[in-house]
Amino acid sequence: MSNTQQGVPLCGTKQKQQQQQQRDPGAGIEESLARIKHKFIVMSGKGGVGKTSTSVNLALALADRGFKVGLMDVDIHGPDIPRMLGLTEMPGVTQERKMIPVPYSDNLSAISIESLSLSKDDAIIWRGPIKHTVIQQFIGDVAWGDLDFLIIDSPPGTGDEPLTVAQLILGAKAIIVTTPQEVALADIRKSINFCKTVKMEAFGLIENMSGFTCPHCGKTVDLFGSGGGERTAKDADINFLGRIPFDTNMVTCGDSGISYQSEYPDSPVTKAFASVAQAMADLVGK
Repeated sequence: MSNTQQGVPLCGTKQKQQQQQQRDPGAGIEESLARIKHKFIVMSGKGGVGKTSTSVNLALALADRGFKVGLMDVDIHGPDIPRMLGLTEMPGVTQERKMIPVPYSDNLSAISIESLSLSKDDAIIWRGPIKHTVIQQFIGDVAWGDLDFLIIDSPPGTGDEPLTVAQLILGAKAIIVTTPQEVALADIRKSINFCKTVKMEAFGLIENMSGFTCPHCGKTVDLFGSGGGERTAKDADINFLGRIPFDTNMVTCGDSGISYQSEYPDSPVTKAFASVAQAMADLVGK
């Protein structure tokens, strides 16, 4: 395999691959994870439920509360974290040849395959073993430092990426994102069963796009129904972390790389994310 794949420079040249073969591949992972207090993977059973925007806004809400937060984008084929945060830099490198996650603020930094891409529009055509290696590198070969929270944004479903996270990051907890309609909830139940199968704690469930308040008349419309997420959480005996209303400004901010919460600090959506962030802090214990 060449040192680049579809325009993406891999972290290992032949020389570095030889160096990695001479050391314990798990040593860097254990060292990094030992400095991270709480690890959460954000999952969804299907696409289109707002999982990445939830990951970004949870990370922002936790950082705004003074926590040190890392945001790891393991959605290898559809990485959107840098765009949503407005990050255009490439990761730096330490003297120990570890990548430095791209800083967003004093309390938040992120790593994503898109930050390593020469062209943002190139397709990344990788099979499972390569993705597994990249996720290993994102944990062990990144200088995360001391973190209160590591938020991991995964692709939809229960495939290679969430399985790799479950295997490598023991003690990671899952936050499952759904919308209220039954089609999404049916897939979410698969995510809950995935957690049971791999023995990863399902920390809680978030119901996203839960109601839309018309900016003209003020009437609330349940675009995708309501209450399904809370019922599913209750049936599965997991925490219901809250409802996030639908807001068109969230779409605009995400496309522009602008923090929605900074632009609309008093909105119902910002308050909802703050509430979920507080629930995370309370439940794990500061």
